[in-house]
Amino acid sequence: MKEQWCIPEVDAKYVWRMENLLDLYGEAYDLKRPVICFDERPCPLIAEVRVPIPAQSGQLERYDYEYKRNGVVNLFAFFEPLVGERLMDVTQQRTKVDFAQQMKTLVDVYRPDADCIRLVVDNLNIHHPAALYETFEPEEANRILKKLEFHYTPNHASWLNQVEIEFSVLSRQCLKRRIPTREKLAEEVKAWQIERNARKARVNWRFSSAGARIRLGHLYPKLKHAN
Repeated sequence: MKEQWCIPEVDAKYVWRMENLLDLYGEAYDLKRPVICFDERPCPLIAEVRVPIPAQSGQLERYDYEYKRNGVVNLFAFFEPLVGERLMDVTQQRTKVDFAQQMKTLVDVYRPDADCIRLVVDNLNIHHPAALYETFEPEEANRILKKLEFHYTPNHASWLNQVEIEFSVLSRQCLKRRIPTREKLAEEVKAWQIERNARKARVNWRFSSAGARIRLGHLYPKLKHAN
C-alpha cells in the first residue's frame, strides 16, 4: 500500500496569504495591536507499568518498554513573537466551544489592554469567528470579535505560524518522556512556560516578503512565467 501525500495548491491566493503573514511579522511592535500566533496539538498521556530505575553515575535512567495509554488531551497555545511570551492551556478536548473560550480568555484576560489583536491561525474548521456565535450570546460574540483580526495561513502551510516552532521546542525540551495524567502534563507545561517566558525566548524569524520573492519565485504566477 502506497502512502498518499497531500500536495498543497500553490496559487496567487497562497502567495497573498503568505505575504500577508510575512508583512505582519515584519511590523514594529505595537502594544495596542499585538500579533499573536495561536494553534493546538494533541498530547497522549502515557503511564509507566513498572517503576523506572533512577539514573546513576555514568548511567541514564532506565525504564521498561511496556507502558499504559491513558488517553489523549489537547494543548492550546498562544505565542506573541515580538515579546517572546507564550501562554498554554491543557484541555480535555478541542471543539468550537473550546476555541471560542480561548478567544474570550485572550481578549479579557491575556490582552485586555489591546485595541485589536492580530491573530495568526491555520485553516482548521474550528478556527472561525462563527464559533463564537455558536458558543456565546450574539452581543458577547460580537464584543469579543471586535477586538480580533484573523490572519490565516495558506492551506497546508502551518509552518508560517510561528507557534508551530514553539510546539517543536516544547516537544524536545518537555514532552519527550512519559507523562501519565492531564494534571501532570499541565504542571510540566506550566513550568516550561514560566522558564521560557522569563528568558523572553523568541523565534529567530528571518523570512520576509522580499526574501520570498527571491527564494520562492517559482510560487509566484507572474515571476514564474517571467523566468
